[in-house]
Amino acid sequence: MSSHPDDFSHLDRAGRAMANVARNPQITANVTIGAGIALAWLLLGAMAIRGAESRLPGVDAPGDAVLRHLPRLPLPDVLERFFGLCLAPLPVGANAGQQTVALVLMWFLMAIATMLPSAAPMIRTYCEIADTARIKGEPVVHPLVLVAGYLSVWFVASVAFAALTLAVHAFASTAQILDPAVGIAGSLALLIAGLYQFSGLKEACLNKCKNPFSILFSNWSARPLRIFRLGMVQGVWCLGCCWALMLVMFAVGVMNIFWMAVIGLFTLIEKQTASRLPTRLAGAILLVWAAALLVVSA
Repeated sequence: MSSHPDDFSHLDRAGRAMANVARNPQITANVTIGAGIALAWLLLGAMAIRGAESRLPGVDAPGDAVLRHLPRLPLPDVLERFFGLCLAPLPVGANAGQQTVALVLMWFLMAIATMLPSAAPMIRTYCEIADTARIKGEPVVHPLVLVAGYLSVWFVASVAFAALTLAVHAFASTAQILDPAVGIAGSLALLIAGLYQFSGLKEACLNKCKNPFSILFSNWSARPLRIFRLGMVQGVWCLGCCWALMLVMFAVGVMNIFWMAVIGLFTLIEKQTASRLPTRLAGAILLVWAAALLVVSA
């Protein structure tokens, strides 16, 4: 047996594969993040199908006709209970606390599904710096610690979005909690999202998201807590860039899986494109949409 720490020749094929994965944190991070994103989309899709089935004819949300034809996968009772709490009307009595927790988890799933893919450049950059440090023999904090810090910011944001969900629908006690906000409420959500696309704060946060190298390199550390905080900093920049886009979900229905995919794809493109054209074009569309919705609802 070789004494070289990277020599796995004494292992069988499966053992060598597992050893190589353990040796390379980037592979572990990619597999874990990919699985998390896929699971989030799977759960959100299953919830969207149940939401489409629960709505009465004539009050369909966009895409409900397609969702009703998709197979309804059998799920554990705990997930059915979770979906039921998210899809129910405003909380009443003993279920109020449970429904609030369910809404927080639902928004967090949405953040994982739509925002975590757009953090790929930041995660990839960290892994590249980490690989360089590892080759030099320096200690390296696992990239999942950075991701945990990033997601902790979106978890806090999920609490705020859940509270806003309850507040927006507080005046529509007969509506389901995830139905689209209409009239002034829906127009206001679109107006805020549209105006923010043209703001200086949006541009500053977007630039930070597009160029993570300088922040990661200048704050590099071998201490897990500092890397966790570094992930939080990146999460704050991402939240500052994308929080207003999440408001669009109130106008189209919080569990509109199709608009979720659009927002997720747009944030990915926006952070990968040097031009500000996509940002400004989206802002113009949102402002026109807000005006149209206000006129139709008047």
